[in-house]
This record gives sequence, C-alpha cells and structure tokens, in this order.
Amino acid sequence: MSHTLPPVALTLIGIGTGNPDHLTRQAIHAMQAADLILLPHKGEDKAELAALRQQLCDAVLPPASATRVAGFDMPLRRSQGDDYLEQVNEWHAAITERWQAAMADALAAGLAARAADGVLQLALLVWGDPSLYDSTLRIAARMRPAPQQVTVVAGITAMQALTAAHAIPVNDIGQPFVVTTGRQLREHGWPAGVDTMVVMLDGQCSFTALPAALAREVQIWWGAYLGMPQQLLDHGPLAEVAQRIVATRAAARAEHGWIMDIYLLRKSPADGDPIG
Repeated sequence: MSHTLPPVALTLIGIGTGNPDHLTRQAIHAMQAADLILLPHKGEDKAELAALRQQLCDAVLPPASATRVAGFDMPLRRSQGDDYLEQVNEWHAAITERWQAAMADALAAGLAARAADGVLQLALLVWGDPSLYDSTLRIAARMRPAPQQVTVVAGITAMQALTAAHAIPVNDIGQPFVVTTGRQLREHGWPAGVDTMVVMLDGQCSFTALPAALAREVQIWWGAYLGMPQQLLDHGPLAEVAQRIVATRAAARAEHGWIMDIYLLRKSPADGDPIG
C-alpha cells in the first residue's frame, strides 16, 4: 500500500537503555522539535517497553507541546527456515510500511508540519545508539520518497552501560575487542585474535555453548535492564556462574515479559600479563 506523504526530515534519537537520565540535551531538543514521534508496540507481553518510551516522552515534552506521539504495531519477523537474511529483509520492508502508514494516519487526524517549508519533522526513539546493532538506519533507507534529511542523535550504548555498571574497562591495554551477536558466537565460536568479546542480541545464552575447557579460562560480566530500577548484574568465572545467569535471566523474562541483556567475556590473562 502506498501513502501520499509530505516531505520528511527524519531524526533517529539514541535514548540509552531506558533510564531518562541517559537522554542527552541534544536528544531532548530533538524530541521537542519533532512534529511526530513514532513509538513501536510489540504486543501485550512487551507493553512495558512501549510504556518506557512513552514515559520518556512524557518527561521531556511540555504539557502544551505541539509534538504528536503516535504508536504503530511492530510486525513480527518470520523465524522459520534458514534464510535469515531474507527474513530480515522482509521484516524491514514491513516495518517501513508501518512507519509510513502511521504517518499517514497522523496526518489524516490533523497533524501538520510546523515548519514554513512544510517539511514534516519525524522522530523515532532508538534503544542504545542507532549505529550499533540496530537496523533503524537501514529501515529508513527504504522510505519512499526518501527523507530529505536524516539526522542521528548519538545515545549511550548497552555496552557502555554494562562496563559502567561493573566499573570495568572494555579492553585490555592496547588490545582489540570484538562486538558480536549470540548467533555469531554459537555458529563460529570464539573469534580469532581477541581476548575480549562483547555479545549482544543473545536470547539463547550462547556462552553456554563454549567448550568446557575454554569456559574455565573466561570471566563473564553480565547485565540486564541496565540503568533501570530492575537492573540485574552478575560476574565471575564463566564455568561457575553460567547456569546462575541462565536461571536469573529466565526468571526476569518471565516476570517482566521481556528482557534486554548484554555481556562481556574476557579470557583470563596469563601470569604476568597486564590487564586494565
């Protein structure tokens, strides 16, 4: 379905991990300057996520704000089959359609651009930062007509929130590290050439798939709901704490209906090797 839309300027706003204090001044100004902020709804079991975004808007937008906040239903991604990239491609196309339908609905309900040039200022709130393991920029590139301008407001990443919560550096002195996904860890194992790995988007606790000998050499720093009142943290030798983290994660997801977590794995240095 096609929608006739006015020219659009799109702002993608990094909002950190759900803590209102993670919002930068730039993020606040961008939210207040928007004509329309779109919030995704991911079903009743994840209603708390939509509520968190709405709370951020309520905290930032003044009572008489001209900014309209509207929701849209996030489509589900097909998960059957081994054509992962095609599944993601179909999903992104469906999300783009939902964005444009939500804009059309808001315009039909009386929304109008405030700018004299008639360009609609559209904003979306992105968990963490739009540049790191988030597809909002790729979805935005599918919009037709394309936005006249795309602006990205940087946000605190989950990786930063994790290392801050545990008060640790992300890398050893002068050493590289890898940021990857649970899928990559499961399918390819520990990446060559690095001793530190940050793992995101892991709903299957893929650290449990590491060989037992390697698990005995690795420390894990795990966190969920980072920066929120219900924040959870755990740390220790992977071989000792892995099953505790699995159980904690399962219980938290059952309680809240959703979970966002991340962890850092680091091989223990040999005696005499520098750390920090």
